[in-house]
Amino acid sequence: MNVYIYDAVRTPRGSTRKNGSLKEIEPVELVAQLFEALETRNHGLLEQAEDVVLGCVTQIKDQGSNIAKTAALYAGLPYTVPGITVTRLCTSGLDAVAIAANKVQSGSDDLIIAGGVESVSKVPMFADEGAWFSNPHISEATKFIHMGISADLIGTIENQQREDLDAYAVKSHQRASIATRDGIFNDSLIPVKNSDGSVILAQDELIRTETTVESLAGLEPSFGKFFTPKQREIVEEEFEELSTIKHLHHVGNSPSLADGASLIVVGSETIQTQLGISPKARIIASTSASDHPMLLIGGQKAAEKLLAKNNFTIDDMDVIEFYEAYASTTLKAMNDWQVDPEKFNPNGGVIAMGHALGATGAMMICTLLDELTRKNGKYGLVVLSGGGGVGTAMIIEKL
Repeated sequence: MNVYIYDAVRTPRGSTRKNGSLKEIEPVELVAQLFEALETRNHGLLEQAEDVVLGCVTQIKDQGSNIAKTAALYAGLPYTVPGITVTRLCTSGLDAVAIAANKVQSGSDDLIIAGGVESVSKVPMFADEGAWFSNPHISEATKFIHMGISADLIGTIENQQREDLDAYAVKSHQRASIATRDGIFNDSLIPVKNSDGSVILAQDELIRTETTVESLAGLEPSFGKFFTPKQREIVEEEFEELSTIKHLHHVGNSPSLADGASLIVVGSETIQTQLGISPKARIIASTSASDHPMLLIGGQKAAEKLLAKNNFTIDDMDVIEFYEAYASTTLKAMNDWQVDPEKFNPNGGVIAMGHALGATGAMMICTLLDELTRKNGKYGLVVLSGGGGVGTAMIIEKL
């Protein structure tokens, strides 16, 4: 059974700094405004929804107690819609869409609204105090290290240079700035509004058009302070060929945290007749994978597994939306795949636009569809890695 994407919307990404535009907006409200936009664009859609699947990484406080169900009720969806919230760390939003697609493909549901939400301003990353981040014994026993150190480790293994990582970060900002200026994201981007209807935020807030390699050169590496002596000892045992680890990443070539939400309408072919709407795309397949818990390459492994299982090559993809889990992981994939740089994150990525944790994967589906539409492309690949070595990838065909 074919599985289709009927619509895809997202909020702009808001800065988590003191002056961030979305810092006072409840995460439930972010999702509710997207539900409202979907209903405006597709009259009768919400009444047909059979489930809501949302990715959310830090599921406590304002994001706890199954925010998918809470948001659905708050937005006025029928009480018959159950709702489920999932996490696989940074891949959560894409996994939510993959779960929805699998449910539709199995025949259990015909219409599911999936995506993700995260308000890092209200619920900071690591606020759930999971064992990986709060219990040194557990993190050491499972060989888990901070994601920034994982990125530094990859950069060291790949013999990458700080200047090249900074240059990539600058390009991400430049591309995102041009895409925003040219309105490439306009179809999927839904402004966030106040209760009086005034617009709070209409565009991604973290893009820095003034960023240069020279301005990044003065930034100090950020992640060495998270590297405990015991973790360093474990890394040296696991990677004996390394004499030392170069700390290459800083706030300028790492993903900035952001607030935001995204929703993807996933359905069967019958929805075309029921609602009189045409699908935007078809979900061909998705999969997840994992590699060494100290390496942020699960997304790359998932993509390679997915392409092979479905008889595609990287060259068959017209657009590749690759989660910029630090510059080193991105440059590694580009080098390993020898991919055309013009179709690899052509409109920038999370280094420039921000990483809204549980929402990012679904947001990347939005930006993928935006670019496939712009260039009249057919196939797209969405790829994300997460902490502990995990990763998820999805192939989408634009219709």
